[in-house]
Amino acid sequence: MKKYIIFILIAIVGWSLATTFKAIPFGADRRGDLNNPDKVAAYYLKESPETLQTANSITAIVVNFRGFDTLGEVTVLFLAATGLASILYRKEDDEEEKEASKKDVERVRLPSSSLVRTGAKILFPLILLLGIYVFVHGHLTPGGGFQGGAIIATGFLLMLITYKHFETNHNVMVWLESLAGLAFVAVGLYGLFVYGSFLQNTHSVGTLNDLISGGLIPLIYIFIGIKVGTELTNILDILLKIKKS
Repeated sequence: MKKYIIFILIAIVGWSLATTFKAIPFGADRRGDLNNPDKVAAYYLKESPETLQTANSITAIVVNFRGFDTLGEVTVLFLAATGLASILYRKEDDEEEKEASKKDVERVRLPSSSLVRTGAKILFPLILLLGIYVFVHGHLTPGGGFQGGAIIATGFLLMLITYKHFETNHNVMVWLESLAGLAFVAVGLYGLFVYGSFLQNTHSVGTLNDLISGGLIPLIYIFIGIKVGTELTNILDILLKIKKS
């Protein structure tokens, strides 16, 4: 009986998705011109600097015009990180076993020289600063939340493979990731309730090429950068630890 119920539910979801996608005029501009998709690109290039005051048109497309895509990408990354953590997670029966398990885990790395360790200490804060710069300025220059978050995770990766006993605070990472994700959704709901469309940008978009411009776009990229950086760092931290034989 359960199999039939599951099959019916899948069929209903599939039918709903098929009818929804069929109704979407892919490649059409506001006038519904399906025969000239170039008008869509021209619209994006025109509206990004004029209406949204965003110098980076790719950012305007990813975060504003196609904001649902970005929301889906962030969701996929979250599910991937959650799935990996659930696979590698081993539930302990009591506190003593947890402590024993912590002592029975070591970082996977090759011995690092003093030169590498010194270089890692110098580069680590600079890499973090670069990652923050990339997603804060994502609406002005090439880059954005995903790129900046990946750069930040690279900085933590450098420390994780250089120092055997370097530890990230898992609780802090989880809280940052959760708050960033909730803030992203909150911004989308703000656009829905205030302007009538989910992830709709604010009317106060600022001045082109100013740091505070683009309305909600830079704010969304900051949340994405924090979320991506913390998720990737947690994944790397899990993968670089093995149980001693």
